[in-house]
This record gives sequence, structure tokens and C-alpha cells, in this order.
Amino acid sequence: MPLGMSDPREDVPPDSSVEQTDEQLMVAFARGSADAFDVLFRRYRQPIYAFFRRRVADVSAAEELAQETFLAVLQSAATYQACALFRTYLYAIGFRILRSYRRKFAIRAMFWKPLDATSEPAARAALETEIEVRRALKKLDGTEREILMLREFEQLSYAEIAGILGLPLNTMRTRLFRARGALRELLAARAPASASEKIVHSEERA
Repeated sequence: MPLGMSDPREDVPPDSSVEQTDEQLMVAFARGSADAFDVLFRRYRQPIYAFFRRRVADVSAAEELAQETFLAVLQSAATYQACALFRTYLYAIGFRILRSYRRKFAIRAMFWKPLDATSEPAARAALETEIEVRRALKKLDGTEREILMLREFEQLSYAEIAGILGLPLNTMRTRLFRARGALRELLAARAPASASEKIVHSEERA
């Protein structure tokens, strides 16, 4: 992908693009500025890859899905309207691509990292706790699991999550509360309190 090319006729010069908001950059890219897309790509390539990596067992598949997400942004640039946060727009695209991937390949296992028997004790303990959290997450209702993961891992706002999943805001809040309670119960008998609190008792961010 020729991300380093730019058109000198564009309204947003390369040096100023890094000062623009995501929404301004996307509008500039829709008008033809390759540099604007460069900045957006650098800002979100790791978060989007991490979004898929948490949900897809295969590393190469996560990379391909991340690339597919940015390709979809490229292809839909002409129709972009800055009526919502670009981040919400981007994750909504990623979520649609993830759903399509799951339908096509009938994904069953969403988590990874088998326990390494040669790890140091402290690392083993942390990894065991992480595995227990992921196993517990897999037992949640599918929508509630996604709500919880979008909130705790991607750190999206309530409004962003509701928009991505097409849920009323109050319904999303209720299901997030229910998911946290269910996860707390699943972890109570297996993981230390601190492990569950990292996910369940995070600071509220409206």
C-alpha cells in the first residue's frame, strides 16, 4: 500500500496532518490526502490488530483482518461523513469484518496463548490468571462478552459500544453490568480477587 505518497495540492499539508483530529484527517483523506490516511493508519494499526488478536486464535488471520479493516476504510472513504467519532466508525467496520470471518470459518476458540511449562513462576502465575479470565469470558453470552471486551480492552465509551452493536444505550449499560456480574461469579472460585477486579471493577468511563 503506497502510504507515503501525498498530493501537494491537498488542503492538509503533511506537517499539519499530525495536529488534526481523527475526523478531520478522515475528511482530508476523503478529499484525496494520502498523508492524512498515513496518520490515521499509524494511530490505529496496533489497536485494530489488538482488537482482532484478542478474538482470533491465529496470528496471521488477525493481521489479515486488520489489513482488511483498513482496506474497507480506503474503499468507503468517498462516502464518509463526520457525524460520529472516527474511532467508532473504524471499530464498527472491524466488528462487521470479524462477524463475517466467524460466520465463514465457524470460529470456536477466540483466545490463545497455551501455558508454557518453561516459564518463570511469576510469569506462569500471570499467564494462568489470564487464561482463567479468557476461559470465563468464553462462557458469557456472546453479545455481553463483546460489550465487556469493547469496554475493558478497547476502552470504548458507552455511546460508542452502543453504536457499534446497534443497542440502545440503557440496554448496553444493563448488559455490561450483567456481564461484569457473571464474570465475577465465574472467576470467584478460580482466580484471585485482583484478577477479577482488573476486568470487573475498572474505573467508569462514560
